[in-house]
Amino acid sequence: MDKDKLKSPMDRRDFLRTCGSLIAGGVTLAAGGWLASRTGGTLADGSDAEGDVFWQIDPFKCTQCGRCETDCVLPVSAVKCFHANKVCGYCDLCGGYYRPSVKDLNTAAENLMCPTGAITRKFVEEPYFEYAIDEDLCNGCGKCVKGCTSFGNGSLFLQIQQDLCQQCNECKIARVCPSDAIQRVSSKNAYKLKDHA
Repeated sequence: MDKDKLKSPMDRRDFLRTCGSLIAGGVTLAAGGWLASRTGGTLADGSDAEGDVFWQIDPFKCTQCGRCETDCVLPVSAVKCFHANKVCGYCDLCGGYYRPSVKDLNTAAENLMCPTGAITRKFVEEPYFEYAIDEDLCNGCGKCVKGCTSFGNGSLFLQIQQDLCQQCNECKIARVCPSDAIQRVSSKNAYKLKDHA
């Protein structure tokens, strides 16, 4: 028999290269299908997952558990405190600004609710103060929101700041959120804000 006739039409190196290409292509197709299934279908807000989608916190479901601060993939969480000015009572004794049972209404750190000093207040007129959030200092811990909800009218709330969010396929915070408050919604829908509820 002639040795050339016994040779395989493909040598071993070509065979392994072809198998590797087929496996890599299959993995790519499977990953693409998985991503499509994660963003396809119906979203939490009832809309179809066509176009851009983003992660959002429902402020009415949020329990201020503190996991937004600790579980975000970013070193400082993309979750920030927002202030619904239309809802705020501009109280002198703000439950989101001062800790409960403070003896003196001053800005000493032991009297303040926010551990990073992200909430500032400005005198308006007796007895009203205007409150503002410094987003660069806010770490998304939710302590001020919990205080405002417990002792005030709930004008402070947590929300994901979209220009900071990495838009992970599976939000790490959403996986551990005990109240299922973080969900992916269509960008066609506005933020759920307390003054637009």
